[in-house]
Amino acid sequence: MRSMIDAFTGDVPRPDDFLLAWPRTLSEIRIGYARISTGSQVLDRQLDALNAAGCRRIFADTKSGRTDQRPELKACHIFLQPGDTLVVPALDRYVRSLKDLMNMVGELRQREIGFTSLREPLDTTTPGGRLVFHVFAALAEFIRELIVQDTNEGLAAAKARGRTGGRPTVATAEIIRAARDMLPNPENSIESIAKLLGVSVGTLYNHIPDLRELRASRIPAQLPAATA
Repeated sequence: MRSMIDAFTGDVPRPDDFLLAWPRTLSEIRIGYARISTGSQVLDRQLDALNAAGCRRIFADTKSGRTDQRPELKACHIFLQPGDTLVVPALDRYVRSLKDLMNMVGELRQREIGFTSLREPLDTTTPGGRLVFHVFAALAEFIRELIVQDTNEGLAAAKARGRTGGRPTVATAEIIRAARDMLPNPENSIESIAKLLGVSVGTLYNHIPDLRELRASRIPAQLPAATA
């Protein structure tokens, strides 16, 4: 059961990892990333903030974060080198969830790349900034454990009522909410989600009108291994 929950919620770095100093050697090179999500928005304010923060180069996407078409973010991650610091104007310009933040910043940490958000502000190159991320990571782990606990309790309650399997006649609000949370994860197929939740694939399509959009919103791994 725990492995299935891991597949849907994803692992996040251990909170203690974010207390470690990184990068161990700073290059003093700051690289910016900006994003606008609608055609009516402009990048000027974000670019001004990143330039004022001393970014040597800035990558910018002009498409919504609900799609996986963020080529400049991928290019930015590839461009970053150990010792550099990635700077974003705000967390919502970079990630869509706490889990994404922990995973993506965790990968930056593994590559010895710092991370700074100007609005919040968060800065992993400072002890105070790392402490904030430590708190965030602990919160993400706590939420994940609650999901596991709630799922296990739900299964136990269903078993106590004599329900050991089969598909429910009605897709409850809880089932639909769980499915919507799982759909953006590229590791989950629609069939596996339906099977875990005990409903048919057709039920998911019938109760989630924007199912295809949710599938399209998944963002693949953004941080390929650094090349020599």
